[in-house]
Amino acid sequence: MLDMEIIADQISRAFRGESWHGPSVREVLAGVSAEDAAAHPIPGAHSIWEIVLHMTGGYNLVLRRIRGECAQLSPEEEWPPVVEFSADAWRESQDNLEQLNQQLQSAVRAFPTERLSQELGSEYPAYIQFCGAPQHDLYHAGQIVLLKKALSASRGAA
Repeated sequence: MLDMEIIADQISRAFRGESWHGPSVREVLAGVSAEDAAAHPIPGAHSIWEIVLHMTGGYNLVLRRIRGECAQLSPEEEWPPVVEFSADAWRESQDNLEQLNQQLQSAVRAFPTERLSQELGSEYPAYIQFCGAPQHDLYHAGQIVLLKKALSASRGAA
């Protein structure tokens, strides 16, 4: 059985870096302005900011389940809208994401190993949800990279 520290480390590496896969969430968000975060360079795709808020919802969901809730996300919780467009609001969104990532790491470290195979607030066992958190992060980090490339290309074409 996996040690809880190993799982928490994977959550950290996907978010903070020092992993072999490529850039982490924090690395792909570095230097993104509020204006770029709110942009929609790919028609029909979410913005970087919307993705950050979505990832925040995912962390909140798993944390709620760890606390014993049988929680599901409403559509508004899964893809919350950006309500305030400012540099301060963008920094706050990123800080909130980072804080929730740290809370999830702490909660995983404290989680009883013997409960990993048990359902955790849904039909999914704790193990699947804990390992799914960094998988979810990296999926969206890839999307953010593509959005940044699309932003750059749109500026080059102007």
